[in-house]
Amino acid sequence: MTDFNAMTEALVACDAVKLTDLVNSALAADVPAGDILNNGLIAGMDIVGEKMESGDMFIPEVLMAAQAMGACVEILKPHLGEDGAAAGASVIIGTVKGDLHDIGKNLVAMMMESAGLTVHNLGVDIAPENFVEEIKAKSAKVVCLSALLTTTMPAMKQTVDAIVEAGLRDEVKILVGGAPVTQAFADEIGADGFAADAGSASKLAKKLAA
Repeated sequence: MTDFNAMTEALVACDAVKLTDLVNSALAADVPAGDILNNGLIAGMDIVGEKMESGDMFIPEVLMAAQAMGACVEILKPHLGEDGAAAGASVIIGTVKGDLHDIGKNLVAMMMESAGLTVHNLGVDIAPENFVEEIKAKSAKVVCLSALLTTTMPAMKQTVDAIVEAGLRDEVKILVGGAPVTQAFADEIGADGFAADAGSASKLAKKLAA
């Protein structure tokens, strides 16, 4: 019987070598790749997210865990189609127009991928119309807008307005975040949610995508 707890413990401990060995051993024992992904890896990243929210893990450790997870997902990818494991909901993420900050946004993207979502990371300085185009192209369920400057926060509202004008508002949930962003601002511009950190952003995105 596969010890999924050992996988989650190795992931939380950021032990990439042990995690890789456990994943490869499970595959060799004909454990379905989808089970390894959900019960071992995603379960582990859920714990990492909780520890980040509570202050028990910090960004460098979270990045190490996410990178270990990413390496194992690459091992699993060729096998995921075999057992019918479906990809998660499509999520668009990007830093809004005029803002070039991406470290926090990239961490959020990694956490969301680790949670099983299909993430399309658009990068930085993304115009409202580009978000709209990508929502259509990727059939996105959730769009995540990031801003790290108070001067670029208005671009979040412009993006929300563009989504409304394009007739897509009922098809997509909008999640906002970044250092100067608050729940009050999210409410003001008509977003569906606000997250203060990568762990809570990942959890909220999964909830909104359901």
